[in-house]
Amino acid sequence: MNFEAITAPEQRPKNRSTKCDREEKWWKIHLFRGIVNDIKRRFPFYWSDWQDAWDYRVVPATVYMYFANILPALAFSLDMFTKTNMSFGVNEVLLSSVLASVIFAIFAAQPLVIVGVTGPITVFNYTVYDIITPHSIDFFAFMALVGLWSMIIHWILAITNACNHMRYVTQFSCDIFGFYVAFIYLQKGIQVLTRQDGKEPFYLSILIALLVLVVGYLCGLVGFSHLFQHYVRVLIKDYGTPITLVFFTGFVHIGNLQNISLQTLPISKSFTPSKDRDWLVPFWNANYSDVLLALPFAILLTILFYFDHNVSSLMAQGTEFPLRKPAGFHWDLFLLGLTTGIAGIIGVPYPNGLIPQAPFHTESLCVRHAAQGLKGDDKVKVSRVVEQRVSNLAQGLLTLVTMTGPFLLILHLIPQGVLAGLFFLMGIQALEGNGMTLKILFLFKDKSFIQSSEPLQHIRRSALWAFVAIQVFGFGATFAITQTIAAVGFPVIILLLIPLRVCLLPKWFTEDELRALDGPAASPFTMISVGGIHGTSSCQIVGDVNIGEKKVAQSQSGGIQVGYNSSDVSDEARAQLQINPDQVLSSDDIISSRS
Repeated sequence: MNFEAITAPEQRPKNRSTKCDREEKWWKIHLFRGIVNDIKRRFPFYWSDWQDAWDYRVVPATVYMYFANILPALAFSLDMFTKTNMSFGVNEVLLSSVLASVIFAIFAAQPLVIVGVTGPITVFNYTVYDIITPHSIDFFAFMALVGLWSMIIHWILAITNACNHMRYVTQFSCDIFGFYVAFIYLQKGIQVLTRQDGKEPFYLSILIALLVLVVGYLCGLVGFSHLFQHYVRVLIKDYGTPITLVFFTGFVHIGNLQNISLQTLPISKSFTPSKDRDWLVPFWNANYSDVLLALPFAILLTILFYFDHNVSSLMAQGTEFPLRKPAGFHWDLFLLGLTTGIAGIIGVPYPNGLIPQAPFHTESLCVRHAAQGLKGDDKVKVSRVVEQRVSNLAQGLLTLVTMTGPFLLILHLIPQGVLAGLFFLMGIQALEGNGMTLKILFLFKDKSFIQSSEPLQHIRRSALWAFVAIQVFGFGATFAITQTIAAVGFPVIILLLIPLRVCLLPKWFTEDELRALDGPAASPFTMISVGGIHGTSSCQIVGDVNIGEKKVAQSQSGGIQVGYNSSDVSDEARAQLQINPDQVLSSDDIISSRS
C-alpha cells in the first residue's frame, strides 16, 4: 500500500520526512489555539447539525436518552436529598440537567455528548457536605465558591490547550473509569433497595427491580436477534426500556399490590428549590477564609471534570462509531467551566459528561445495515451515525417540561424499586461492553472456541493476567476511596491512571503486548482536536492512503484532508489507518467537495 501525504501548497513539507522541520517544544503554550481550532473545524458543520436531524433515529434516541438521563439523575437526587439534609432534590437535579443539555446542544463542538448529573459528582457533593457542615459553613455559598473557582480553572485549562494531554488517555484508563462508574450504578441501585421500610415493600421493590432489569435487558437482546420482523425488532430495541419503566410504574398499582406502601421520589413545588431559599445563592456574603478554603475543593472538582467529561467525549466518539464531523475538546472544556460556575451560583449540582449515557446516545443514533461476514454469515454493521444537535436539545427541553407541576406528580408515582432496576440495567449494560469485562471473560473462555485471529491469543497469558490485575487494582483503589470520608480526593486516583499507562506499563509489557491489550480511546480523526494519538508528533503525518482516484491524508500540520466513500475503502486500509468510513476530516475544502 502506497502512502503519500497530501498537504496544502503553502504547507507542503520540503522533504519526504514524516515530521515537520520545526517540532513544538512541550513547554511552549499558544494561548487560545485549541479553542480557535475547535471552532474553525466545527463551525462549518453547525448548520448541517440541525439539518441532519431529519432522520428517524433522532426520535428513539431522544426518548431513550430522556429516560436514561432523567431517571438515574432522579435516583442520584434521592441520594443527595438524604445525605445533604434536603439541600439537593429533584428540582435541583432537573434544572442542572436542563442547563447542561441546552447549552451543550446549542453551543458545544461535540453535541453527541450527553451532559448531566453523574454518580461521581453525587459522591463529591455529599462528601463536601459532610466535611464543611460541622464547621457551620453555609453549604450553598461554599459550593458556589467552589463552582466559581472551578470555572476559572476550567477556562485556564481550555485557554492553555490542556486538553492536548488527553492524547495520553487510552482504552486502559477509559475502561477502568467506565468499570468504576458501572459499579457506582450497581451500588446506588442496592442502596435504593436497602432504604425500603418493612418486609413487604422491601420484597416487592426487589422484585420490581429485577423485573425491570430482566425485561429491559431482554428488549436489548431481541433488538439484535433474528426474531420477528425487522421493524418489530427496531421498535423493541428503541422503545423497550422506556415502555418497561412505564409499565412497572403502573404494575405496582394492580390488585392487592396497591395496598403495599412503596417509597417514591420526594418532590417539591414546580420550579422552586427543595429548601426555602432563592435560586440565586448569596455567595458574596461568604467569609474570606471560606473563599480560600473552596480553592482546593475546586481543584479536585476540576480534576474530576477534566478526566470524566473528556473521557465521556472520547467514549461517545469511540473507534466503533463511523463519525464524519470533527471533535472539539478545548471549546467544550471552556463551556463546561461556564456551566459549572452557573450551577454553583444557582445552587444546583455541577453537570458534566455522562457515562454510560454519552456512548449510549451515539449508539442509539447508529444506522445499521445487514452485511455478509468473511465466513458467509449475516452480520449487522454500522453504516453511519446521525450526527446532530436536536436529540440532545430535545431531551433537555423534555426535562424542563418535567419540572412542571403535573409531571412532578407523575414522578412522585415512580416507585424507588423501578429506579433501582434502571440502575442495575445501565450498570450491567455498561459492564457488558467494557474492555475490562471482555478481558476477564476471555481469561476464562474455553480455548477451543477462541478464534486464531483474536489478538489476545497471540500474547503471553501471564501478560494478560498482569494487565487485568493492574486494571482491577486501579478500579479497586478508586472505588475503595469513594467509600470513605476521603472520597473527595478520588479524582486524584483517577488522574494517576494516565502516567501509570504512559510511564510504567511500557516497561512491564512489550510493544506487541500493549498493542493487543490496549489501544487508542478514539480514532485519529477524533484525536486531531487534542494533537493526535500519543506516539505521533503534533506535526506528524500519521497516515494516508491511495483509494481509487482519491487520496486520504491525516496530517496534524493542517494539510488538506480529502474525503472518501466507505465503499472504496478496503478493510485492510481501515485497519491500517484506524480511520472511520465516509469520514470528513477538516476544512471548507471538504464541505465544497461534498456539496
